[in-house]
Amino acid sequence: MVEADKQDSNTESPGQKADKTTAATSLALPHSLSVRQLAELLGASAVDVIKRLMKNGIMANINQVIDYDAAAAVSAAFGYEAHPQPQAAYRQASVISEIKKQQLLAEDTSLKPRPPVITIMGHVDHGKTRLLDAIRQTNVMDTEAGGITQHIGAYQVESDGYKITFLDTPGHEAFTAMRARGARVTDITVLVVAADDGVKPQTLEAIDHAKAAGVPIVVAINKMDKPDVNPDVVKQQLADAGLVVEEWGGDTICVLTSAKAKEGISELLENLLLVAEMENLRADPTQPARGVVIEARLDKTKGPLATVLVHDGTLRLSDTVVVGNTWGKVKAMFNDTGRRLRRARPSTPAVILGLHSVPKAGDTLSSVSGERQARALAEQHLKETATPKSISLTNLYDQISTGKVTKLNIVLKADVEGSLEPIKASLGRLGPDEVQVNIIHSSSGNVTESDVMLAIASQGLIVAFNTKVETGAQRQADAEGIDIRHYNVIYDLANDVEKALQGLLEPEIIEVIEGRAEVRAIFTSKKSKVAGVYVTEGKVTREVATRVRRKDEIIAESIVSSLRRFKDNVREVTAGYECGISLKDFNDFEVGDILEFFKKEKAG
Repeated sequence: MVEADKQDSNTESPGQKADKTTAATSLALPHSLSVRQLAELLGASAVDVIKRLMKNGIMANINQVIDYDAAAAVSAAFGYEAHPQPQAAYRQASVISEIKKQQLLAEDTSLKPRPPVITIMGHVDHGKTRLLDAIRQTNVMDTEAGGITQHIGAYQVESDGYKITFLDTPGHEAFTAMRARGARVTDITVLVVAADDGVKPQTLEAIDHAKAAGVPIVVAINKMDKPDVNPDVVKQQLADAGLVVEEWGGDTICVLTSAKAKEGISELLENLLLVAEMENLRADPTQPARGVVIEARLDKTKGPLATVLVHDGTLRLSDTVVVGNTWGKVKAMFNDTGRRLRRARPSTPAVILGLHSVPKAGDTLSSVSGERQARALAEQHLKETATPKSISLTNLYDQISTGKVTKLNIVLKADVEGSLEPIKASLGRLGPDEVQVNIIHSSSGNVTESDVMLAIASQGLIVAFNTKVETGAQRQADAEGIDIRHYNVIYDLANDVEKALQGLLEPEIIEVIEGRAEVRAIFTSKKSKVAGVYVTEGKVTREVATRVRRKDEIIAESIVSSLRRFKDNVREVTAGYECGISLKDFNDFEVGDILEFFKKEKAG
């Protein structure tokens, strides 16, 4: 450090030389700005600005926000006389913004800046909803309206003359559900962490979901109004989870907030605008509208209603649109305050009326030329979504060979935390040059529906090590074609993945559940006992393999030897009907037993 100071004293930067040879020039500065923005205003390199800040006792990186006093001191060293200027005026006259605008105009005059779309995620009870309410109420207080008249799942606020769109979703499950249908619904994620509670399991899940989506993360350490809280403890936990805040040398912006006391809200909005500016968000409002459904419902009087977020182009009244498997003509549009809209520009949320049926959250919206094209596209979308597009270890090599896959995304679940690290280490060493094994989420516990949804959204598979799959998760995985692999030996797991990458893995024999039935009565015949059952799911056929479950324990496996409806022998009985069943070499039925009927077949 001493050598660096000596070098600095002998070597003058262009900015330092200027302050000795020219008179001080007036420079208007806002109450806060990033180091990069200050360097642009001073016409100096960011390295020189950082060096000057270090001499003033301030450690900052290029993206860190500094206050007016620190910026004024640096400006004086570069030969400028600073004076405060309102932030809104600064942003409108920002040199960096003007440079970006000129570059964009030179490249494509049709592209215009658009508001960023923000999703707030985090652990339950960490203040996500209250933070959203504080942002919404702050915006209402600054406008002439008296309050939000209609909740539509998304709304816009205004900060320093710039709009920001927020998605009011239940959390990372809804966020990922929309991604699973191919919708990029957000530009920036705000991760809310309570200062008095720290990083929790849902926080880690939210981090993994945001990283899988490839969007920037801004951290809001909330509940700073509580006594004896230490945000440094939370920052250390975030660093352990892979999010290093800027003041610790990382690239994650961190803002201290109190939704209850409404503190830090303006700073959070300011940093979101800064990240949005760095992301260079642009859209073409002259094109036909393209967007995504945030939520949808059936209104008893108005019919199907869909809240849509326009990504590109402009949505207008009377436009014919295709939304997933349905279509219609826009008869009316409303914003989050219930005001009627004639058009919705990029990043604008709006409720639309006129669709023929209720779409799903995450369905894409496109404006088309007419009804004939709308019908054709809706039918085409229905056919495309009928076949699940999934990756399994069985078909992995084929997809690698055709160039469809360059990364194997894995959701890893294990019985205990201690099993995760050796598994991740084993998998990390695998993979040829053309494909990478990427563990997008790992945690202990059963495989849940949230895990399946993440696998769908990331086009990955699930590895379950010494753990179970929840019933709802298994049904969802079967419906979507998600491959769930079960292991209890790490070597077998790593060996299968390696063989799949090399195309040497034998097809897996999987079990397909054809139906389930509940034993409700027991009858004795001359030769054996007959179970009077009610078929609850699927179907039962003669000679089908059967598993008998009693209180979640498997007590026997056999095959159906006899199947009767009343006095008649039948070949098949479907769900919703009663029948009598005899099993080969098994008579020990009890009322309440569950019979599972299954077959085994090759996967892929």
